Amino acid sequence: MAGKKVLMKGNEAVAEAAVRAGCRYFFGYPITPQNEVPEYLSKRLPEVGGAFLQSESELAAANMLYGGAGAGGRCMTSSSSCGISLKSEGISYIAAAEVPCVIVDMSRRGPGIGGLQPTQSSYRQATKGGGHGGYRCIVFCPSSVQEAADMMQDAFEMAEKYRMPSYIYADGLIGQVMEPLALKDFVDVNTIAKKPWAVSGPTGRPRNMVNSGMPEEKYEYFHKEKYPEIEKAEQKWVDENLEDAEYVVTGFGTVGRIAATAVKKIREKTGKKIGFIRPLLAWPFPQKGYDKIPSSVKGVLCVEANGGQMADDVKMALDGRIPVYFEGTYGSTMPTVDEVVAMVEKLGTGKEVRW
Repeated sequence: MAGKKVLMKGNEAVAEAAVRAGCRYFFGYPITPQNEVPEYLSKRLPEVGGAFLQSESELAAANMLYGGAGAGGRCMTSSSSCGISLKSEGISYIAAAEVPCVIVDMSRRGPGIGGLQPTQSSYRQATKGGGHGGYRCIVFCPSSVQEAADMMQDAFEMAEKYRMPSYIYADGLIGQVMEPLALKDFVDVNTIAKKPWAVSGPTGRPRNMVNSGMPEEKYEYFHKEKYPEIEKAEQKWVDENLEDAEYVVTGFGTVGRIAATAVKKIREKTGKKIGFIRPLLAWPFPQKGYDKIPSSVKGVLCVEANGGQMADDVKMALDGRIPVYFEGTYGSTMPTVDEVVAMVEKLGTGKEVRW
């Protein structure tokens, strides 16, 4: 199947990509709009010698993930927004214990139980840790089914490289839409690096302990060494036409994809010099990408399907040298290409919303 395009729903593509990336253990609890992830893996994992376990709750799933990954398995869970909230205590323990794993969040409307509609309102939850204590998670932000599947292998590898959780953070639209994609080849599980830090059973090697105790020196190491190292090494983004841009549009995930189409439409129809930038990783945030925006740019428009969450990071990245504007859909819809075109056309008219 590798190399040939197949038509798959986003949730199923993410699940198959995880199997091909070497994931053999899944712990989760059902919640819309990501239910096809556990449904697919409940059948698929036993076929490759793995294990699927539906837990009695989200919190239980997070602690099972902690145990499985702490024992050295390549493990994942999946959920959606309010389910991630319930898992946050366990994810906090996982982060403190430096246990690598992957968390898929096909986000939905909130706060509270919210609704089933896809939005981007969990951006802060994913990028700012999500639980207490100031921890971080690596956060991938796909804009298509293809990207979501491609990022899965990177998510596992980066989680293991830095011993921390990785997110595939997408809105529910990506989980539910069907698109053609080419899946990557299977990773040879025998080539996955051993984890000498993992807890050991009756293997003959020294016994290890993996726990979430956080002495002051470890907390200081996280914030003075580990996280800054990742921020320096792992910034990823795509950009277009920044060099001659009069204005720049930015967004992430599905909205970033829509915004890129809108910018292309504007440039082709009107010749207006509009640039574009989209983070592929929301943490670490791609400061280097936004540094490329010339100071001659008159403004950066951040478009999101929320009340303005990534816009805060954009504003910090630009550090006052360029005005930041925000337009978004606040409830349960994604903006259309024409709506983003209309947002861009406000720039320079005095009707734009300064962030």
